Amino acid sequence: MASVIPPPPQPSLPVLGTDAVFPVHRIYCVGRNYAAHAREMGSDPALEPPVFFTKPADAIVPVSGPEPAAIPYPPATENLHHEIELVVALGEGGRDIEADRANALIYGYAVGLDMTRRDLQNAAKAVGGPWDMAKAFDSSAPCSVITPAVAIGHPAAGVVRLSVNGTVRQQGDLADLIWSVPLVIAHLSRLVTLAPGDLIFTGTPEGVGPVVRGDRLDGEVAGVGALAITLV
Repeated sequence: MASVIPPPPQPSLPVLGTDAVFPVHRIYCVGRNYAAHAREMGSDPALEPPVFFTKPADAIVPVSGPEPAAIPYPPATENLHHEIELVVALGEGGRDIEADRANALIYGYAVGLDMTRRDLQNAAKAVGGPWDMAKAFDSSAPCSVITPAVAIGHPAAGVVRLSVNGTVRQQGDLADLIWSVPLVIAHLSRLVTLAPGDLIFTGTPEGVGPVVRGDRLDGEVAGVGALAITLV
């Protein structure tokens, strides 16, 4: 069928060990999934179920190779924050998925940054408004190459770390997730029908903070991968 405008390119991520790519369908993000980060954001993790928000698929910026990717500092903010996260890439979908079979849906894992216009988020929170313009802006989801689960299994522990200009800002462990990856998938599948190509950013450890133009960010998740970006 003909299109009245040129079809937009399909967002995708490279896959480790292959020339094929992983087409990105949707991006779901989990808020406040590490207890210490929930507390630094003013919440009590013992009282709250997982909070989900979304980013558009074309917010993804593939990050691969030895040199850091150049990421534009976004407009309309004076307080851009970094949030380093384990990213789950789904190879299968479904709804009402039980946690004990959630891992079977996972194609692989990556390292992602949930870049956040914190001043806009705080303003939205103050009036009970949506977070869209704080979280879902252009180039707000830099993400590493996907490492297939068949190569590394399903990591449930391992260091999650982010450095800015060589200084460690965030450090946590996957074992500290309030909601494990299978539980996140199970819970989310009761809210939406998950699909192949969906990405889930699983939450960030404590230590989030501001970055400015010229900063270099280096992130890693042990056993999964790493990424590096420079803000321009």
